[in-house]
Amino acid sequence: MPEFDWLLLTALTWGGLALAAWAFVDALIRPAGAFVATGKLTKPGWMGITGLATAVVYMFGLMSFLGLPAIIAAVVYLVDVRPAVRGLPRGNSW
Repeated sequence: MPEFDWLLLTALTWGGLALAAWAFVDALIRPAGAFVATGKLTKPGWMGITGLATAVVYMFGLMSFLGLPAIIAAVVYLVDVRPAVRGLPRGNSW
């Protein structure tokens, strides 16, 4: 049974790390003007939050004191900010 617990915790940690990294990379590739146009926090702000979340999950793990808030921050970006920013067209509107 301890092997199953270790395997489950490892899988959850890697999944959380992938989720946080996805949020960071997505914030990195979105244009900065889209964040301002949708009324969300700025691009550097979200890059800092998601980058810090990725680092926390990588260094301390998912089940640490800061692991859960880190995952919540990444999920907030992916569920709230990403759809709003992704909906705007890229480049010029000409």
